[in-house]
Amino acid sequence: QVQLVESGGGLVQPGGSLRLSCVASRSIFRFNAMGWYRQAPGKQRELVATITNGGSTNYADSVKGRFTISRDNAKNTVYLQINSLKPEDTAVHYCNAGGFGSSTYYSPSNYWGQGTQVTVSS
Repeated sequence: QVQLVESGGGLVQPGGSLRLSCVASRSIFRFNAMGWYRQAPGKQRELVATITNGGSTNYADSVKGRFTISRDNAKNTVYLQINSLKPEDTAVHYCNAGGFGSSTYYSPSNYWGQGTQVTVSS
């Protein structure tokens, strides 16, 4: 098992930036990949970014060029830098420990953090 704790969310104006952190209770290297999801009110949880053990990254089309995922294995931490925030980015952001199998799509595990709220409003 692994426990994940997200932090860094808050209330920002459109165009602002936030850096989210996800700290794991054990090494994240044992997982094939890590991912960030978000869930807006009344919406389904969606995958926004992933990063493999080798550092390969993928992003949802809606966040490409604005979001950057990174990892620090020594600190058991995954980060999500969010720039040029838009009101539609408002959501609870969750960290997940999962990976890729033979598929090119990220497969989430049951290991989720409690989430951190990102609110974009003027």
